Amino acid sequence: MSGNFAIQAENLTRRFGALVAVEDVSLAIPRGQIYGFLGPNGSGKSTTIRMLCGLLRPTAGHASVLGHVVPRDAEMLRRKIGYMTQHFSLYHDLTVRENLEFMARIFTLPRAQRVKRVHEVLNRYDLAECHEQRVATMSGGQKQRLSLAAATLHDPELLFLDEPTSGVDPQTRRDFWDSLFEIAATGATFLVSTHNMDEAERCHRLAILDRGRLVAEGTPNQLMHDIKALVVEVETADPQAAIHRLRAQPFVKSVAQLGTHLHVLVAQDMRDPVKGVRQALGEASGTPQRIKRVPANLEDVFVAATGFSNWESGHA
Repeated sequence: MSGNFAIQAENLTRRFGALVAVEDVSLAIPRGQIYGFLGPNGSGKSTTIRMLCGLLRPTAGHASVLGHVVPRDAEMLRRKIGYMTQHFSLYHDLTVRENLEFMARIFTLPRAQRVKRVHEVLNRYDLAECHEQRVATMSGGQKQRLSLAAATLHDPELLFLDEPTSGVDPQTRRDFWDSLFEIAATGATFLVSTHNMDEAERCHRLAILDRGRLVAEGTPNQLMHDIKALVVEVETADPQAAIHRLRAQPFVKSVAQLGTHLHVLVAQDMRDPVKGVRQALGEASGTPQRIKRVPANLEDVFVAATGFSNWESGHA
């Protein structure tokens, strides 16, 4: 496997009894990128990450992470990766500094390096002023910064972040991503799972997972350009009536309301989607103020990728 890739996986599969959590997922993630896993809850994102970390043995398929075969080389790999779990996993009864010092020992950093790295991450992640504060009294944003500080103590080459901004406010999320880009600039690689479209747009590349399968992959711009649907935007005086009528049409894949506008996904081979939408609305939904073709956004891509195969087979 090529040294230019931080992660290479071929046909990764994981079954739990009769449940297939991940099925035939293949990946090639270059070093130095922020790579996103986008998918709904239960799509297999966390299970795939656990297999790539060496925490879970695949039922089938194989993977190489930073040149190490997983899970065989999990112990050697542990020193090169960081893992920030979806749920806060540090110790609430310890202070910020005590948690970091404990994690530094877990990573087997020499004493002099431990002292230096704890000092560095306290400052980098704005935790110096609360270093003696018990974690139980911290805000969600502070806990998030502490989790990232702990995951990066040993300067890992690769970080796995499993829905890292769940439950934090937009400004905290933005600050968190600023930190990720700063780390990525040093050459580190990230695999970030998320179901937030604004986060997905920040990634260099994306894999969209649905029911355990990889259904789309590429840069955000590529995915929006290559969407297998046409997008029509509708502004109408009665959006709820419009939604009801449009969802009854066989050529309509999805309708989403965005403020006063509707985003309508229709069949890719439709000759005149604007005319079709206008005829479908008629007079029952009020007088449309505007109907036009628009470029796809990432939410449109997500809907098309995760639901298109079933819809397509039902309307062939």
